[in-house]
Amino acid sequence: MNLAEKSCVPCQGGIPPLDLEEAERLLAQTPGWSLTHDSTRLERRFTFQGFSAALAFVNRVGDIAEREGHHPDIYFGWGYAIVVYYTHKIGGLHENDFVMAAKTNELYG
Repeated sequence: MNLAEKSCVPCQGGIPPLDLEEAERLLAQTPGWSLTHDSTRLERRFTFQGFSAALAFVNRVGDIAEREGHHPDIYFGWGYAIVVYYTHKIGGLHENDFVMAAKTNELYG
């Protein structure tokens, strides 16, 4: 199943984050994203024609995050938005982060 077609599953913690091999396998399904912070974060920079377009995108990402119950860190300004996913409860990456990255890519595409 395509990552963007999946839904996030609640993560209660107490499980290990994805190892590098699994993270890289899922990363291949999320074009444009990078592993950062010693492969514990998933990050992408998006570009836009101005502030209002970046803000509209950030709001759409926020809407999906609320529906899925999985929230990114977002930084934005004139012409850009940086979206960072990771699972706080496990201090690293979970499949949910890649599901959300794929959904975010669909918004941008």
